Amino acid sequence: QVQLVESGGGLVQTGGSLRLSCAASGGTFNRYAMAWFRQPPGKEREFVAHITLSGDITYYADSVKGRFTISRDTARNTVYLQMNSLKPEDTAVYYCAATQFRSVITTALNYDYWGQGTQVTVSS
Repeated sequence: QVQLVESGGGLVQTGGSLRLSCAASGGTFNRYAMAWFRQPPGKEREFVAHITLSGDITYYADSVKGRFTISRDTARNTVYLQMNSLKPEDTAVYYCAATQFRSVITTALNYDYWGQGTQVTVSS
């Protein structure tokens, strides 16, 4: 059992940056691969980024590749999402998630634990 809490969301103008954090507790953090998903208004939840247990492999959705960076800090039990060059279409509720699968997973169904989400709004 692991609990995830996101933070760092807010309002930013087009072209700006934000860094989201996801703090984990109640479990062994380094035994989970982590990911970020997002849910835009009126749309279904979509994959954003994935990072392996060791943090040595990352994978991104085409829509954010080159702009977003996922990373993890084992000592702090935290995963981050650095978001640069933000666009209005990035507006969504962002969720972090954890899975014990070792392969790259982009489907929400395969994640066992979820945070409550943090709102990111990008204004034009």
